[in-house]
Amino acid sequence: MLRALHIAALALLAVVCIAPATAQQSKISNTKHNLSTSGSGTVKAASESQICVFCHTPHAANAAAPAPLWNRELSSATYTPYTSNSLDAQTIFGALSQPGGSSKLCLSCHDGTMAIGTVGVLGGTKNVAITMSGTDLGKMPAGPQGATSGFTRNLGIDLRNDHPISFTFNDTLAAADGELRRMDAQQRHPPASGTVIGIRSSGYKPLLPLQPTGTAGAGQVQCTTCHDPHLDVSKFLRLNRFQTANPAGGAFNAASDQICLGCHDKLGTAWSQSSHASQTIGDEVYKLDAANRREFPTTTQVWQAACLNCHDTHTVQGARRLLREGVSGTPVGTGVGSFMPGSTAAPSSASAIENTCYQCHSPAAESIIGTATGAVPNIKSDFSTANKHMPITTTEQKSGVETHDIKDHNFVEDRTLLGQIDVNNRHAECTDCHNPHRVTRNSVFNLTGVDQRTHVPGGANGNIASGALRGAFGVEPVYALRSFFALPNSYTEKVGDGGQGAATAVTSTWVTREYQVCLKCHSDYAYPDDNVYPSGLKRPELGAPGTTSGSAVTERNNYTRYTNQAREFQAPLAHQGAPGPLGSDAGAGAAYNTGNHRSWHPVINSTGRTVSQRNNMNANAWLAPWNASVGTNTMHCTDCHGNATAANTITPTSPNPWGPHGSTNNFLLKGPYNSSTGSPDTSGLCFRCHDVNRYAGTTGGTGFNTDKGDGHSVHRNKVGSMRCNWCHVAVPHGWKNKSFLVNLNDVGPEAGQTGSKEVATSGSADNYSEGPYYRRAKLKIVNFKQNAQWTDSDCGSSVKAAADRIPASNGNTTNNTNPATGRDWMTNTCSSPP
Repeated sequence: MLRALHIAALALLAVVCIAPATAQQSKISNTKHNLSTSGSGTVKAASESQICVFCHTPHAANAAAPAPLWNRELSSATYTPYTSNSLDAQTIFGALSQPGGSSKLCLSCHDGTMAIGTVGVLGGTKNVAITMSGTDLGKMPAGPQGATSGFTRNLGIDLRNDHPISFTFNDTLAAADGELRRMDAQQRHPPASGTVIGIRSSGYKPLLPLQPTGTAGAGQVQCTTCHDPHLDVSKFLRLNRFQTANPAGGAFNAASDQICLGCHDKLGTAWSQSSHASQTIGDEVYKLDAANRREFPTTTQVWQAACLNCHDTHTVQGARRLLREGVSGTPVGTGVGSFMPGSTAAPSSASAIENTCYQCHSPAAESIIGTATGAVPNIKSDFSTANKHMPITTTEQKSGVETHDIKDHNFVEDRTLLGQIDVNNRHAECTDCHNPHRVTRNSVFNLTGVDQRTHVPGGANGNIASGALRGAFGVEPVYALRSFFALPNSYTEKVGDGGQGAATAVTSTWVTREYQVCLKCHSDYAYPDDNVYPSGLKRPELGAPGTTSGSAVTERNNYTRYTNQAREFQAPLAHQGAPGPLGSDAGAGAAYNTGNHRSWHPVINSTGRTVSQRNNMNANAWLAPWNASVGTNTMHCTDCHGNATAANTITPTSPNPWGPHGSTNNFLLKGPYNSSTGSPDTSGLCFRCHDVNRYAGTTGGTGFNTDKGDGHSVHRNKVGSMRCNWCHVAVPHGWKNKSFLVNLNDVGPEAGQTGSKEVATSGSADNYSEGPYYRRAKLKIVNFKQNAQWTDSDCGSSVKAAADRIPASNGNTTNNTNPATGRDWMTNTCSSPP
């Protein structure tokens, strides 16, 4: 009779707990769950030789515990369950419940609150304490890295750093998430067959079994959905821990796909083509110490680790979204074998997303992976304290916590978290700009470009986003008015991924332009804007590390807040091409709009100003590639912003990466841009694209035609030295006048003035500096010329009445009007400028 009961109990164990995948064996004697004297692990009994008794008993099992015939007490601990702003189960079903089902059984050891050797029955005796070695005071050991690290299996009672459990997995959840496997009404996937996911029953053994522990027997994810504690495989996983073949991105393939993909679809081919999953891109091999630390085979490549490159189902405490090493603090150990010790603080306070990325995107000596096909971009160095950089660390962000918190698989974030209600919420995190599940190594986001890690400057693809921004979240401004002073009317959110060969039209529902990602933060989509200048009271304040103290602050000229770049970059169709009178809508005062025209760098749209419309200028006034398709080409924000580059180029010096991560120059510029930029100081940002010999030298051909020859050359010869900002606006995103020309006859709301004011100037020392747009400006225009030669009489004072004049920045209030215009006026004003 006893033998029959014992056999029946073992049969029950097999039905409930064991669902080995193909070629896996239920052989607990070879695993760390063999806690007997014959066990291979460090935690084992001093003298007990029975294997099953540590968990099961055929008689007098714990009636309060779920099957199968449990031989231990259950922990009475109250757990802090996993939570996330993007956890749809939480939205649909409410906060996750306390662990139940098989998860409760696992936690009776793995929460570290109960003695491992205490069993309910042993040899007919109740409540026996088996003497154990390798424990932590008899309980689950923390391990050499500590209980809060990502390398412990003492999960504790704070489960916020562990994969969610005890939640119902049905099609309502899958549909809401958008990247989970869809299910039928019986909670089976694939629908109808249920070979991968389902509620196990007699004769039905899905690869990833749900347990009927939910309301009315609903199937829930529990620890045993992924783990079978009897299997002699890595981490007791029911399916592959690593990807064994290049993922196809379609239906789950149990033979080759990583177990994570059994439930997580990750937008199919978008994930399979990503840099972190594609065999042709992610072919770097883990370094020995890093592989050993993670218990990876020593030949593991990035594409094989796939999800495990960035995530760990039981990760470092304090991390969010199961991010591996994603916490702030000081690493323990040195080299690639070092690790983050973790923190018991709230995840928003302890989390540091960038540390997950830095595992690989660091200097070669620090990276956990070697090099293979193409160098992995070293991003960490750009964020070093020696540079000006995006404020990526928690301590650099005003909120004092990691505010960044996406709400869905498209990495969409509420505008309130971007700073719309509280500007102190503004932040910079890697996943603000990049979707690591979709990012790929291609010059075009839809994989139709060339194999490189960023865009090709200029050329046929213009301002189209590169693969580095594939599937990111961005916005497209919608304009109602053409005025330089008008804010966008609204913004259209750009989310999702159109797949390989997706449409590149700006009207697509997904991000197709780099600026759409940038404007998500650098516009009034992200923050309130009272549209008051010089500074206003609502836009975010400038400050370190984007700028520095000293000269950089001085050159801001009372300007303390960001400009609204969506306002500045507006490219009205009516203002493209050859200029003409456009009224006050053009931005200039009514008396000075003849031939005037708005100007902008072609980030949102081209200027339409071809070589012929620029007075038949020489296209080589621009450096390649900007000397091609003049007037119809477009550019990226990162053509100007990013790691400092050499003179005459915008391409970073290898191995420095593209992107606005950090720079030695203020405002993350690729070259210096200040009151000295011009001639003879020709190292400035402007000359990364504009030919220095033509704009700051004597070669000419810039299209600035005068009756004395090329205007840039003429002024260079006459004055001897020139500064770009004497004549051109200090923030060259976009401007109210043609060719970014300042006009001290028409200083208006952009400088905090009411109406249109003239700056009083009477000598070479006089200039006007008022942020953000005027920096030692000197130019006065009375007649804008276009498609005709400029003459000296086009420049000079408009002779405004005293009520409409303002002092120069050196305090001068005398306005030279004798003569008011022409060569003599220019001589008096610019003969020996500072």
